[in-house]
Amino acid sequence: MLRVTLARPERRNAFDAALIAELTEAFKDVGDARAVVLAGDGESFCAGADVDWQRASIDLSYEENVEDALRLYRMCETIDRCPAPVVARVHGYALGGGSGLVAFADIAVATTDAVFGFSEVRLGIIPAVISPFVFARIGTGPARRWYLTGERFGADVALRIGLVHEVSDTPDDVVAGIVESLLAGGPEAVRAAKRLALEQPTGRATAEIAAKRRTSEEGQEGLRAFLEKRTPEWRSASSS
Repeated sequence: MLRVTLARPERRNAFDAALIAELTEAFKDVGDARAVVLAGDGESFCAGADVDWQRASIDLSYEENVEDALRLYRMCETIDRCPAPVVARVHGYALGGGSGLVAFADIAVATTDAVFGFSEVRLGIIPAVISPFVFARIGTGPARRWYLTGERFGADVALRIGLVHEVSDTPDDVVAGIVESLLAGGPEAVRAAKRLALEQPTGRATAEIAAKRRTSEEGQEGLRAFLEKRTPEWRSASSS
């Protein structure tokens, strides 16, 4: 398992150019990690955009703003497309781009007191860059409500609209259980399942994917282990 922790607690882990670059680099190559846990240091997960970074953007030209936004988009896409499953452990504030980070994760666990929001309209801007990932996660119906009002909302609402998958007073225990479940699956199969969800193939492509997994070394081992009522090799290896 790989752990990626936002470490700007004095800024509530708010985004700036450096953090965006570091996150992009961290998720660009996660090697053979079976799972990646994304968390925040200090009192919050991620409070959105850093005030000084926002202040600097005021003086950028249109083209410079486009390039700035593209760097953010590349970070979003890199986390979303990370080949290993990403589990977000969310606490405190997860605002603006922080809520976007939650949407990029495959699985999100929040504390009961976590606070979310897409508050950009209150600054006269909109959450355009993160929107493809948020729409894919919660749908345009809920997004229209929260995008338009800029209201903050709690973990109960985040759970109801599908932004997070679980809410708990013991999030570390829940995350540990999720990671254990991820390790129970075939390493290649778990990554292939993520690609399936992202790419959403249809028709013959689905049959070819199924056949490829069934005839793979891992698929053969998993099927035989099930029929022989024994533990597959990858589970024995991960528990040793």
